[in-house]
Parts: sequence; C-alpha cells; structure tokens
Amino acid sequence: MYRKKLVSTLAVAATLGMLLSSCANQAGTGTSSDTGASGSKVNVPALTKIDTPPNAVLPKGDGKATCPATTTLAYAGAETGPNAQLGINIFNGVQLAINEHNAANAGCQVQFKKFDTEGDPSKATGPVTQVTTEASIIGVIGLPFSGESKATGNIFEQSKLVHITPAATNPGLTTNGWTTFFRGLGNDAVQGPAAAKFMTGKLAAKKVYVVQDDSDYGIGLGKTTSDGLGSALAGTDKVTTGQKDFSAVISKIINAKADAVFYSGYYAEGAPFDQQLVGKGFTGTFVGPDGLKDDQFIKQAGDSSNNAYFTCPCIPGELIPSFESAYKSLNNAEPGTYSIEGYDAATVLLSGIDAGKQSRADLLSWVKSYDKDGLSKHYKWDDKGELQAPTVYGYKVENGKIVPVGAIGE
Repeated sequence: MYRKKLVSTLAVAATLGMLLSSCANQAGTGTSSDTGASGSKVNVPALTKIDTPPNAVLPKGDGKATCPATTTLAYAGAETGPNAQLGINIFNGVQLAINEHNAANAGCQVQFKKFDTEGDPSKATGPVTQVTTEASIIGVIGLPFSGESKATGNIFEQSKLVHITPAATNPGLTTNGWTTFFRGLGNDAVQGPAAAKFMTGKLAAKKVYVVQDDSDYGIGLGKTTSDGLGSALAGTDKVTTGQKDFSAVISKIINAKADAVFYSGYYAEGAPFDQQLVGKGFTGTFVGPDGLKDDQFIKQAGDSSNNAYFTCPCIPGELIPSFESAYKSLNNAEPGTYSIEGYDAATVLLSGIDAGKQSRADLLSWVKSYDKDGLSKHYKWDDKGELQAPTVYGYKVENGKIVPVGAIGE
C-alpha cells in the first residue's frame, strides 16, 4: 500500500522548549491568581510538502466513457446547520470531481444532486429516504457525521445503495452488518490513540483534560482518546449540543492544573468553549479533532484560537498543487477539511461508472472490490467497509490559518 512521505521545511526551527506558566481563575470571573493550571505551549513546525501517489486515479479517466443521460450521483449531508461548513467542504470536492469527469467525457455526463440533512440525525432520515427512492441515483457520497450515518444506514442497506462517507468516524458504524457503507478515512479507534500520542509526545502535555459533547462522534472519540492517554488523563467531563456557557467545566480544568485540553466534538461548541477557556486564564494547549478543524473555528473563537491544534484522519489537500488550484478556481476558497476525501470518494464512484458499472448492484460490487490509489490515500476496503492502515495528521493555527504539521501517532 502506498505510504505518503512527509517532508517538513528545514528553514523552520526545531521544536521549541516548553514555556511554562501558571494561572487560575475564580469560577465565573475573568480574574486570575497565582495557583491553578499550568500551560505548556510547544511550537511544532508546519509541513510544507507532501508526496502523492504517482498513479492516482483521477475523475477524468480516459475520456472515452459512455453512460445514460440520467446517471446520477448524490451528496447527502449538511448544507445548512451549525456545522454545515464541514459538509460544504465535501460537496465542493465532489462537485470538482464531477466537473472534471464531465469535461473529459462528452459521452457520459454524470448528474449531481444534493440533499440537505442539516447534520441532524433526527432530520436526516427524510432526505436519505428521498435519495433512495430516486432510481437514477446509483451512488452517494455522505453522510458527513456519525450520528446521522447511524440513523440512516439501514435505509441505504434496504435499497442496496452504495454510499462512501468522507468524514463519519465513529468505529461502531461498521459493526451493524451493513454491506453498503464504506468509510473513506480512518475511524476514531485510529484517531483517538494518535491524538493521545500527539499530545503527550510532540506537544509535551503532562496533564490532559478530555471534554466530549453528546454526539455519537464526540462520545466515541472521547473514549478512545481518554483510553490512549493513560496516566496523563487529568479528568473528563461532558457538554451538550448547543451549550453556550462552559464555566463549570472550565473551573474543573483549571483546578486540575491541566496543561492541555482535548475537546471531542464539533466547532459550533468547540470554538466558544476555547474562547471562554482562554478568557478564564487557561494558558495551555487546546486540541480538537476533525470536527473542529475548519476556518469557522478560527472565525468563531477569534484570537483565542492561537492556542489550538487539531487531529484529523484527512490529508492536507492544500499541499497538492493541482488539487488546490482546481478547487480554488471552482470555489474561490482553499480546500477545507474533507474536501479531498469528498473528491476521492466521488472518483471511486465515477471510475466505476466509466467501467460500465451503471446500476446500483454493479456499482456496489465495484466499490467492494476496489483497490487503487486516490490523491489522498490508497482505497481498499475490508468486508466491513473500513480502510486499511489510514494515516492521521496533525494541524495547528498559525497566523490565523490552519496549517498541517505532519503525520501523528506513528
């Protein structure tokens, strides 16, 4: 299997030593005293280059494909809602792949439809049912979030409609006996231990406080990360979707003298949590997973985001010049989290269509036996729909932007 090589710049200084300071706050105030949490800030150099597979399958194929005019792929997932940008990143990547395919294949103009779930498990069943009842749709990219994937997996299964998620990472999704679900990245059983190793290793954290939200994603990742921390786990707590005031959990973090916080959830709550944490005097490192890794986190957290690192089983697509340029031309924005995973997932399905797999049953069989390089990784699934040996990357906020720092957990 192709293994991505990482080359970091020699011009950036070696990892800086820890800068230790101590401060604490009275709960519910912005004042500080001389006791409490100690903060550890370590600068991990940014990554400047990645090598991609030389023989990656691309959407355009050989340009000779033919297919019925009704042939359709769909995206199902968030277009609106509090964490919509993570879904928007995906369907922008999918749209780019389909545009490139159709520009090169006059005889096969694949249609693309989007169905908004708002990222909400309670609302996702309606749009997904609509997807499965449209006979022209033979493959789906989505759903982005674990909760909505759990709520709709049986609907896809009953219609035998193949779907590849570029983002949902809860490990339990592949234990339901579904034959139509495929995960286009590593799950949280991989990401959690990698995040723990990243924090206690490269970030030199001695005490890590883990806070999780109430989503399937947050709960699962919170557990695997906590388990991976061992004796470095300073404590755990829970918050809820839509929560605005985090003063109670912040007081616990300060009292535990944690030098790093891992927030297992999404940016809608993670950004104000980090902002309030810094406002209470926390000087340590704030680490979030792929659910936080978006420019919306920086926008909502403001200057407080300068303490943030992220983990993600996703490749930094902005470091692939051809992809970055094409994506930016289409969307007037840099690739976001999961953009290239959405692009690759669409490419898997498009290559099947080009090979004549133009029914739901044939395209499902195509994905089951797929064994090829994409731009982001090698795609070959086991019988449960999991990829083999996926890589987890670290990222950080630098000068108001999210930049990659390389593979972690290896």
